[in-house]
Amino acid sequence: MRSNSSLNPLYFQLTLFADYGPLRYLFFSLCLLIYMIIISANVAIILTVCLEKSLHQPMYIFICCLSFNSLYGSAGFFPRFLMDILSDTHFISRPLCFIQVYIIYTYGGDELTLLSIMAYDRLVAICQPLHYHSKMTFKMVCYLLIFAVLYPAFVVGFVVYLAMQLPLCGNKLSRLFCTNWPVVQLSCVDTTLNNIGGRFLTMISIFIPLFFVLYTYIRILLVCRRQSTEFRGKALQTCLPHIITFLTYTFTLFCELSLTRFEADKMSSIITNVLSLEYLIIPPIINPLVYGLKLPQIKARIIRILKKGPAARL
Repeated sequence: MRSNSSLNPLYFQLTLFADYGPLRYLFFSLCLLIYMIIISANVAIILTVCLEKSLHQPMYIFICCLSFNSLYGSAGFFPRFLMDILSDTHFISRPLCFIQVYIIYTYGGDELTLLSIMAYDRLVAICQPLHYHSKMTFKMVCYLLIFAVLYPAFVVGFVVYLAMQLPLCGNKLSRLFCTNWPVVQLSCVDTTLNNIGGRFLTMISIFIPLFFVLYTYIRILLVCRRQSTEFRGKALQTCLPHIITFLTYTFTLFCELSLTRFEADKMSSIITNVLSLEYLIIPPIINPLVYGLKLPQIKARIIRILKKGPAARL
């Protein structure tokens, strides 16, 4: 008979961390710099949208929420990751591990639902411009944002709840942070329900939003084909940042999903670490840069705010 403590370990050990000696301080500095860039870039977008009344429109509100989500996901990963870089032991308590799983997975779900909503917003704006203000009202924007938050929260909550009920026969996770599938693999009992539930929820949480975004852009392309060159140029200008963001996130999500289906301890540690980190680093950096540089409305407001800063201090 196994004891309750062996079936339910109080701590998990993250085994992908290596002892780099003094180099750990260099890695810590680089990761801290990346985290500061993520915070600064996304806060700049949020402040710009909030302070400029001309940007209080659905598209910019969704961009602002995307930046909030980047800060949320980064906060669930970087503080703990920075501590682990400097630590000689890499243990995380069971409750904190499941909290991290929940934050990182809801970050991913929120990102997808927000990108889907933004695609719908562009579809209405380009394909039904005369009905845009009657369809994308303040109330509708609020409903869409509530859905974008609550839907992933309930779906991920159910997945995490199933994992928390499993008796576990080990505590070693071959990852740099906690994720659901490696925890499930430690189970002492049959995990068919977790596998079926996880695959089903992956389908409705990931692939349905992805196909919806593809559908919206097919509709937009068909409309643009029949319009003037000037119309196509304006449509491309507003859609290009969303397309870049969508493709970037899809690529990083594909890498993350691929990693969860392979045994990380049998892969190159460098490849595993890169695939683990890019999902949580690339989108939060790329999103504010793309929207800040590609959308002239946001870019102009950021430049104006930066110019006011030095002038106010003189």
